[in-house]
Amino acid sequence: MSNDVAYPVFRTPDLALALSTARRLMEFGRCEYSEVSVYAEFRSVAEVWRVAKELPEGWFRGQAEYEKFEGVPLKEQPVLVVGVQGPALPADPAAYEGRLPVECELYDLPVGSIEDAFTAVIGENMGWINWEMLCWPDAPEVGFHGESKHAEVTLLFNTCTRELDEPADDHTVLVHVRSVSVDGRQMREPYAQWLAKQVGLTVIGPGQRW
Repeated sequence: MSNDVAYPVFRTPDLALALSTARRLMEFGRCEYSEVSVYAEFRSVAEVWRVAKELPEGWFRGQAEYEKFEGVPLKEQPVLVVGVQGPALPADPAAYEGRLPVECELYDLPVGSIEDAFTAVIGENMGWINWEMLCWPDAPEVGFHGESKHAEVTLLFNTCTRELDEPADDHTVLVHVRSVSVDGRQMREPYAQWLAKQVGLTVIGPGQRW
């Protein structure tokens, strides 16, 4: 089993520029079966309702101690524990007590189907767009074969970490490659640097792993 490592290659407070830059890098590796997923966390009921109105197809799920619901039929669990699409969200603010932040996600969509709408509603919330199933080409000049399993591009909104644990005033683009570590050193970092260079970018920080 292998894992990925993601390198920051661009950072800006300009949301439109962040999206266009991430797309430029994604298009370098895009292939016929590439997909896109989105995810965000909302820390107020007002934000949940606002985004649900704009993205009714999104799946919303609140925080929960899932062991409390072991053996409980799904139909008897709170909808925010099970997860629901926007129109089915509770209208009573009391239903959100203990459930914030609420997560919103959409996975495995066609490239180009959600990115603009999601970027338009993200506001000051933390989240990401992730393009996966890309195909990075060979880079013989730096000694690397291409890859697809870990070929991804991520745009982080209002944070610079994949864990969404550090709020920021800007947005960061990440390029993913396979993680190959020898004595604590990432051996494929030059490949990430090469990929970034192909679209006029450069690695600007250490790699991030889950």
